[in-house]
Amino acid sequence: MSSANYKTPQENFWAGEFGNEYITRNKDPETIAARTALFSNILRHTQDIQSVLELGANIGLNLHALHNLLPNATIQGLEVNEKAFKELQSNAWVNAHHGSLLENNHSMQADLTFTSGVLIHVNPDSLSQAYEALYNNSNRYIAIVEYFNPSPVTIDYRGEDDRLFKRDFAGEMLDKYSDLSLLEYGFVYKRDNNFPLDNMNWFLLEKSGK
Repeated sequence: MSSANYKTPQENFWAGEFGNEYITRNKDPETIAARTALFSNILRHTQDIQSVLELGANIGLNLHALHNLLPNATIQGLEVNEKAFKELQSNAWVNAHHGSLLENNHSMQADLTFTSGVLIHVNPDSLSQAYEALYNNSNRYIAIVEYFNPSPVTIDYRGEDDRLFKRDFAGEMLDKYSDLSLLEYGFVYKRDNNFPLDNMNWFLLEKSGK
């Protein structure tokens, strides 16, 4: 899909050269270790996960971690950047999809859907569609791993305006969907002695009756 087909400036930004540069900056084996620690903490609050879907998977560092933790689960990833998608697709154990989470026309059901450092880059006017993609494709669990702020704020991102937004994503999803409940939440500190990540908050939500 050409970046010209994307609906928002933020998607075109990540589908283009800046997204390509992000791949190079984040190819770090230690990151997979840190993300394995993160997701092992999240997964301990779940049960019987047979399938996983990441919306905004990039080259699949989170999915590598989850594949290690859930070796028998079906692993799926959706990625907007073509270069990252091709690298993601090179992993035989990933069912990779190229496209936008805002299209919301992907039938990719999974027991756990999640984003990690993705909602912070979504145009605020399009967040409702991103929430729908997380919710509609989830059979049971939704994990949100993002920067948190109690009220919406826009942050300068590597000299770029309107490319990074902080807010209470999980709280907005809980308000939007009455059958969602909060199972657990946590924080990963960039100065963690063993598994540092960039001050990310995580929230695990569950659909009721599942």
